[in-house]
Amino acid sequence: MNSTNIRNDFPIFLEKPSLVYLDNAATSQKPSGVIEAVSRFYKRQNANPLRGLYDLAQEATEVLEESREIVAGFIGAESPKEIIFTRNATESLNLVAYSYGTFLKEGDEILISVMEHHSNIIPWQQLSARSGAVLKYVECSGDGQITEEAFRVALSPRTKIVSMTQISNVLGTQNDIRTFARLAHEAGAVFVCDGAQSVPHIPVNVQDLDVDFLVFSGHKMLAPMGIGVLYGKKELLEKMPPFLTGGEMIEYVTRSEATWAELPHKFEAGTVNAAGAAGLRAAIEYYQALGFDAITEREEYLSELAFDALSAVPHLHILGSNEAKEHNGIFSFTLDGVHPHDIAEILNADGVCIRAGHHCAQVLMQHLNTPSTVRASLAFYNRKEDIEQLAESLKSVRRRMGYVE
Repeated sequence: MNSTNIRNDFPIFLEKPSLVYLDNAATSQKPSGVIEAVSRFYKRQNANPLRGLYDLAQEATEVLEESREIVAGFIGAESPKEIIFTRNATESLNLVAYSYGTFLKEGDEILISVMEHHSNIIPWQQLSARSGAVLKYVECSGDGQITEEAFRVALSPRTKIVSMTQISNVLGTQNDIRTFARLAHEAGAVFVCDGAQSVPHIPVNVQDLDVDFLVFSGHKMLAPMGIGVLYGKKELLEKMPPFLTGGEMIEYVTRSEATWAELPHKFEAGTVNAAGAAGLRAAIEYYQALGFDAITEREEYLSELAFDALSAVPHLHILGSNEAKEHNGIFSFTLDGVHPHDIAEILNADGVCIRAGHHCAQVLMQHLNTPSTVRASLAFYNRKEDIEQLAESLKSVRRRMGYVE
């Protein structure tokens, strides 16, 4: 994979050729094809989908439903009816917590891990408060591993929902979702997978993993902000009540009652983000044109470079595994004597974009006894030069903060 050719597909790198963008776990940059797909919708296809009988509305509907089919194929869903368009992974998780959560009662248990993003913690906290269910955590080791033994210990016959990230947004750890989903099913629980950090970087097949729900955000995988996906097994979605109510999610309304539309529209109240769906389709087609084999090979190469470069910086400590491949392009670290926010400001002055803070994972930060870190996160369009600039800037931070080495 030629990084120069790839970067030419991304207008932001043509506009800002010296940009060192290493905050891909927060959001990715967008290739021309995605931007053009959104623009084309508004220029040539803009109408309210699923409503009008005129040609333009029919064309907008086709854009939406063809995008749904592309998403279904991308993650191996059995049917496009199992694909619900949302704003992002956060909304998708809230949908499951509010809707499937209506089946929980006092004394039931919800199991999540300590490494979850706040989006996969707070909805379950709220469900626990509403239902009387007990929220439990499975612990991870210091290097970010959740063992099968630890998972079995945390699981119980009372567990009704298990929700877990496939790849940690802080440590880069990849969880064994297939095994954990199987164990959850054996205990009578459904399994919710947060794919926000995995779907953009590795092949994810929901039938192979046998998860009941999968959530992810378009904006982390080259697509626009404001479009996300909830996959759910059809038999579960059919019995769940709607999350939001109003236009388009109904079949029939009288003064006193209403009936719901069929899947997937029961969960898509109001006007859907058809332009965002078109952008998501274009992003998926871009991934498919590159191929995940090439993407994985490129990102593994960059991860090795980054791990070696960061390990060579004096006074720098990488959280998590000592193996580069287990970070999946995500590196959180600290630098002795310098607050992460100060590091971020200094790197910004050098044109390097990284993240500093708790990364919406304060439970994990508390577990690791580390209030905040710096995080550099990679994508296939990053260059060797980006990593070299990151390392050089980091080597100068303590000196620029007044330390005498």
